[in-house]
Amino acid sequence: MSETSFIPGPDSLRAYRDALGCFGTGVTVVTTRTDRGGLAITANSFTSVSMDPPLLLWCPARQSKRHDPFIAASHFAIHVMAEDQLDMAMHFARNGEDFSCVPKHENDNGVPVLPNVIARFDCRRHACHDGGDHSILVGAVLRTTSRPGKGLIFKRGQYGGFLEQG
Repeated sequence: MSETSFIPGPDSLRAYRDALGCFGTGVTVVTTRTDRGGLAITANSFTSVSMDPPLLLWCPARQSKRHDPFIAASHFAIHVMAEDQLDMAMHFARNGEDFSCVPKHENDNGVPVLPNVIARFDCRRHACHDGGDHSILVGAVLRTTSRPGKGLIFKRGQYGGFLEQG
């Protein structure tokens, strides 16, 4: 197998995306409350920023119809999906307003929350930064909820679990 090297640009977007796909990430669903009701989006652009104060970020694409409502939201919740929750993650990737697949439940800020996820981070919007074709949305973590379990992973265009070692 040969190694390739290139300068990322308009002519190498697919190759750049493929290279980024080499890094396995967890799958999250981010939810918020809008004037129309609950809104969700599936995302893998999520990371911790700071432990003190507790900050994290995720990056919605500017081209998404869901971008502006998330950027305007004062509160949101990031759900780390369990290994067996691919159907739910795919559901919210397709339709962010249809919560019929989950029981209705909200956190203290009125944000819809999803059941049986392995972690949830209830956040208040802390900052929003330009990130090229994405926005970088930083949240101040107000509450964290977690349980044991394996997470859903996305790598090289495929979903799967994580193999236990030893």
